[in-house]
Amino acid sequence: IFSIVVFGSIVNECYVNKDSRNSELLCIFNGNESACSYGIAVGVIAFFGCVFFFVVDLYFQQISSVKDRKRAVLLDLGFSGFLAFLWFVAFCFLANQWQRTTMTRGFAQGADAARAAITFSFFSIIMWVVLAVRALQRYRLGTDMSLFATDQFSADPNAPYPGYPVGTEGTETYQSPPFTETLEANPKGYQVPAY
Repeated sequence: IFSIVVFGSIVNECYVNKDSRNSELLCIFNGNESACSYGIAVGVIAFFGCVFFFVVDLYFQQISSVKDRKRAVLLDLGFSGFLAFLWFVAFCFLANQWQRTTMTRGFAQGADAARAAITFSFFSIIMWVVLAVRALQRYRLGTDMSLFATDQFSADPNAPYPGYPVGTEGTETYQSPPFTETLEANPKGYQVPAY
């Protein structure tokens, strides 16, 4: 949602006329086209990345390969960390260019959108750092629970499938073996129904 706010506000309201005599649209961030383009690019990348990892999270339990699960978690961790860095750069870049902007009548129209883009860039840093930490926790949890371990089976393809561990059951039986009791024609307390 934050990425939509950032690139949406930049696209919709951060390209303005500097004054009424000039019809050329300029980026509101100090007239620097790179600032607007960078904010839009990071916002779009973050949006599509969120959609992709949302789909991966939906189907994560259905991934049968342990190696593919590990790759998905590592990809999520790397992407989240990288996007946290990109949002940090976007926040610093947009805030710096906004600080250097001289306000004219035309630039004042898009000031709220520029402030929103800067604010939500800052919030995006926090969110992507949280997502990176959660991905790291998921990776550590998976390695602790042997979710990603591949040493459960022998690497030899001719090795037999491992059976149950030996020694888990005692030699004493708690029941009499089946079919060794004598069956009475009419057990005690049971009456044969008359049809």
